[in-house]
Amino acid sequence: MTEEGAFRRNFEVLGEDFYNAGRVSTEIKEILQQVGVAATTVRRVAIAAYEAEMNVVMYARRGTVCLELTPELVHLLVRDEGPGIEDIELAMQEGYSTATERMREMGFGAGMGLPNIQKNSDRLVIHSTAGVGTEVEIEVRF
Repeated sequence: MTEEGAFRRNFEVLGEDFYNAGRVSTEIKEILQQVGVAATTVRRVAIAAYEAEMNVVMYARRGTVCLELTPELVHLLVRDEGPGIEDIELAMQEGYSTATERMREMGFGAGMGLPNIQKNSDRLVIHSTAGVGTEVEIEVRF
């Protein structure tokens, strides 16, 4: 996706960096608020961005979140270097989780990450390769 005049920004996310977890989604939320995006859209994007960011923190070695803002939509492309998702259809089911006991002790792993992204986006595409990583493409229209 490329469009002239679009705002773009890339963010780095480190795996297992629970201290900074949520920082990227907070920055995205602030950017959208600063440019005057409607509060309901900001909320949807913030939820989707947070869930995608947390999946990188929880499961991958590292990743990037690429934000693109056009007059029609917010586009997020999240790429990670991690184990990949074995069964995307299963992972999309509410309650399904591969979280470790440690993650659950921190309050994560309810199995709502991908379902929450889907509920808050107008378009969600997931590509994953075992042992290589996952790419999650999210669009939220205005």
